Amino acid sequence: MLDIEEFEKKIDKKSRLLGIDPGKKRVGIAISDENKIIATPYTTIIKNNFSDLLTQINKIISDNAIGIVIGNPINMDGSPSQSSQSAKDLAINLSKNISIPITMWDERLSSRGAFNLSNELDVNTSKKISKLDENSAAFILQGALDFLNREIT
Repeated sequence: MLDIEEFEKKIDKKSRLLGIDPGKKRVGIAISDENKIIATPYTTIIKNNFSDLLTQINKIISDNAIGIVIGNPINMDGSPSQSSQSAKDLAINLSKNISIPITMWDERLSSRGAFNLSNELDVNTSKKISKLDENSAAFILQGALDFLNREIT
């Protein structure tokens, strides 16, 4: 697992990134375009066990991605949360089984942001809830993309 600066050095200029919003039962997945400008919600994986999750992530990676950004649900004060440890464990376990670069990104308010964006787009509530995980993954990935595309001044 890499910090975001090391991650940036390891990924190709023209490559897609996979965003992951880790949850206990549902894992949201988003994918970026090759230019790493925009994150798009992709799917939600129902997590039964790590082996099944790994198989599904590997399939998505083989079709699409060259780097992984995992949401890190830290507390509002910046301290690690219980869910943050689970996300870190997921990142460590994935890095043991997948050879592409992996980093974590602060996901504070990603679910709220994804839900609010759905409100602005006038999406009905049942669809908002069913797409919440993948939309949250896109929100997380977009934050990382924006950082990676920052202008150095």
